[in-house]
Amino acid sequence: MPTLPRTEVLVIGAGLAGLVTALECLRAGRRVTLLDRDTPERLGGLARWAFGGMCLIDTPLQRRKRIPDSPERALQDWLRFGELDASEVWPRRWAEHYVQRSTPEVYEWLLGHGLRFLPAVNWVERGQYGEGNSLPRYHVLWGTAAHLTQTVIAALQQAARSRGSDRLLLRHRHRVTELTRLAGRVNGAIAIDEASGVEQVFEADHVVVATGGINGSLEQVRRHWPTGSAPPPDLLNGAHPYADGVLHQRVQALGGQVTHAGRMWNYAAGVPHPQPHFAGHGLSLIPCKSALWLDSSGRRIGPQALVTGFDTHALCQQVAAQPRGYTWQLLNWRIAAKELAISGAEHNLHIRERNWLAFLRETLLGNHRLVRQMLAESPQFIAADTLPELEQRMNALAGNPDLAPGTLQATVAAFDAQFSAGLAHCNDDQIRRILHARLWGPDRLRTCAPAPLSQPGAGPYIAIQVRLISRKSLGGLQTDLHSRVLDHTGQPLPGLYAVGEAAGFGGGGACGKRSLEGTFLPGCILTARAAARHLALGDTP
Repeated sequence: MPTLPRTEVLVIGAGLAGLVTALECLRAGRRVTLLDRDTPERLGGLARWAFGGMCLIDTPLQRRKRIPDSPERALQDWLRFGELDASEVWPRRWAEHYVQRSTPEVYEWLLGHGLRFLPAVNWVERGQYGEGNSLPRYHVLWGTAAHLTQTVIAALQQAARSRGSDRLLLRHRHRVTELTRLAGRVNGAIAIDEASGVEQVFEADHVVVATGGINGSLEQVRRHWPTGSAPPPDLLNGAHPYADGVLHQRVQALGGQVTHAGRMWNYAAGVPHPQPHFAGHGLSLIPCKSALWLDSSGRRIGPQALVTGFDTHALCQQVAAQPRGYTWQLLNWRIAAKELAISGAEHNLHIRERNWLAFLRETLLGNHRLVRQMLAESPQFIAADTLPELEQRMNALAGNPDLAPGTLQATVAAFDAQFSAGLAHCNDDQIRRILHARLWGPDRLRTCAPAPLSQPGAGPYIAIQVRLISRKSLGGLQTDLHSRVLDHTGQPLPGLYAVGEAAGFGGGGACGKRSLEGTFLPGCILTARAAARHLALGDTP
């Protein structure tokens, strides 16, 4: 088994957290080996596919929009929404670190690399009763996270060139199977070169685990599914398939602690990817606020209406409780053109390519291109001019007769009756939430004014069959504020760090039970920079 020359820092995993760790360590003068399991063209992991939304606190952009944010206010929202209690010491410390440092260490760091944000701040995860984000914090990267990933890779390559060819060793298609330890200190890893099948030993002064969470393995998702409910039978995979938790187990065998493995950030409206990158690959829709969310029989799920933008965790719980493994979104073309969106870089073409005029045109006139694309490519998108025809096609897709004749007509008629005496007399929870959302300018641009679903000229009707889709692990390897992995006594494991999703975005679960949304990419950057800073200051063997 060949052993390669010893390095100072061995980073396992080249998603955003691993790339930033390697970049910052190189800039601090450390020699770095970076192992990635994927191919060179997919360097960057899940971040390469991500949309690029970030929860950032008290930024210059917020101030320009007269949004009165502060770290103190953000922390109150964070702890309340995430339900983090006083016993969760390290998650709370990382939450405090995040709200204090997201602007200087993420927002300003990104601007320093030439990245920019869209000029609007969005308001997501408001909470069912206002217990979430008490004001807008969701900043969208211009160019999506694909551009972020490309920028960090370019900076890494530049840092390697400027510091000498021997400072960075980057190996693709290397799957780490074991961590090694000598005299009580983690001192490297064993990896298989999947191109040749040769097993190699990589020795290092320090090892950083940046392999993501567990949600890329549906087996792991089901194993750790929260108690009190069963996982749906047909989960889709919206995470990276290599985020399988294998190294979590290896770290546990060395004495490291994994906490909150059952806390996950899944999404309630997934569809199978029309051109899947791997088995079970799904797309996560951003559910249309104005669509009616129906159970398999065509009746609205309630009594509380399901509306996106308020509490994703609660949406997933309600959808998971449905007797079938799917639900339906019922809407019309008017709603779909204005509100339909798909999370990620792949289907946000104009933002990804930074085409401002095309993006503005679709925002103002409707994304008819995306609606046509999904109707053409995805069997889960069904359009029909009449509700009886739609009913028949929905039953055919589902493979059962759950939708009795006339059910959709009754559901739509009951909703549309709300408007018979005018909008001022509507008394429907979904309509109330939409009206509240539209008070904020960016939401008004992307949300239809409430109107009857059968409004003349708004057709055809569209039904979308959606399923739960896995996304992020909120738990992970417990770490201190230097990103050092901790054992069951709270002491650092010598030589071992964890960053990004592998560390539950800090402390083994910084978000708690819920995220304020957009905390993941910044969490990767914050934990990576914390690890690199500590290594640069002289954590010695």
